[in-house]
Amino acid sequence: MISIAGVIGAGLFVGSKSAIAEAGPGVLLSYAFAGVLVVLVMRMLGEMATAHPDTGSFSTYADRALGRWAGFSVGWLYWWFWVLVIPVEATAAAEILSHWIGAPQWTWALLVTLALTASNLASVGNYGEFEFWFASVKVVAIVGFIAVGALAILGVLPGSDVSGTPGFSLGGEAGGFLPNGFSAVLAGMLLTMFSFMGTEIVTIAAAESSDPEKGVRRAVNSVIGRIGLFYIGSILVVVALVPWNSAELAEGGSFQTTLETIGIPGAATIMDVVILTAVASCLNSALYTASRMAFSLSRRGDGPAWLSKVSGRGVPYPAILASTAVGFLAVVGNYLLPDRIFEYLLATSGALALVVYAFIATSQVFVRRQLDAAGERPAVRMWLFPWLTYASLAFIAAVLVLMVVLPGQRVQLLLSMVLTAAVVAVGVVRQRRAPRGRPAGDRLDA
Repeated sequence: MISIAGVIGAGLFVGSKSAIAEAGPGVLLSYAFAGVLVVLVMRMLGEMATAHPDTGSFSTYADRALGRWAGFSVGWLYWWFWVLVIPVEATAAAEILSHWIGAPQWTWALLVTLALTASNLASVGNYGEFEFWFASVKVVAIVGFIAVGALAILGVLPGSDVSGTPGFSLGGEAGGFLPNGFSAVLAGMLLTMFSFMGTEIVTIAAAESSDPEKGVRRAVNSVIGRIGLFYIGSILVVVALVPWNSAELAEGGSFQTTLETIGIPGAATIMDVVILTAVASCLNSALYTASRMAFSLSRRGDGPAWLSKVSGRGVPYPAILASTAVGFLAVVGNYLLPDRIFEYLLATSGALALVVYAFIATSQVFVRRQLDAAGERPAVRMWLFPWLTYASLAFIAAVLVLMVVLPGQRVQLLLSMVLTAAVVAVGVVRQRRAPRGRPAGDRLDA
């Protein structure tokens, strides 16, 4: 269920409208292309995780395969990504709660974050328990949305008449399937790709489960179906029922607009509840993931030693508190420093998903060769090795080049690459000054 929750974020419910506006119905190809890359990356990561479950996941694998500098770099870059997610999701939750109940947004942002931080501090199991219920709500919401949408498309939903809307046909109306050309599909892919970030959390959480191999194997094997149903299936319903260039879609969320189009009462309230659940899930995952990565880095000597302390229940409480504190400091800096610094901080994470994927793919090449040399056959194995791994790396490189070409992506790429170069440089210097052997890896008790 954690793997299911990781692939469904608020970006699907709210952010998908931007991708639809960019590519039109062709956004289905955008999600398909991005989904294929995620499936391949998860397959690579699943192979390494079933062979050697570890709280540091791909950071530890990069350390073993490429050197200490690589584990240090990808670990702290990934930590930075999730630390910035904390204030973003807390603010999104606060907007909904403030609209419902009143009170300043900062109050709700603080309360929501404190509540989830407290639950993570109390017990490792609390994270899994919260994610189970968050995932359940999101899965039910999307399955219900697709079912209702399918009935509307077939014309059997009482009170729904969408046969005359331009969005009903993916053909010639409103510019056809590719109204803005194939280049818009590639631009839409950049907007959709980062909404998949979080799928890999299952390999981090697996290290704290009773049966890591079984959990990772099931999550990796089901990722194709999950992406196909939750993302492509739901977006297909949206573009089939709502004109991609409608003013309503531009102003509201894609799911909310679709429900209102087919006459579902209380659509706005329904989606607020679902979005609040998705936001809380993402915030919960951000707290968990950032803290576990910081814990693993600390245990390997690549972070402050105090971050590796754990409570009697096996909870790395200093790492949790530190990650939460840094997330809130980023927001405070936005008010104290000029020129909207928080937006620039967010921009530094714009291409980090691709950087992480590149590290995973490169590490898998070396780890697979090590496994083959040792005669080990993990429960999950990468398809058509090494050709699909090389193809994934080529695809990642092509997307990075695409970000250079597209004006709207250049600032994010530049800031992300500057941050990556700086962190890698620190990692290389640390490795030269304090070399050590390969890390044994760390697992927190379940």
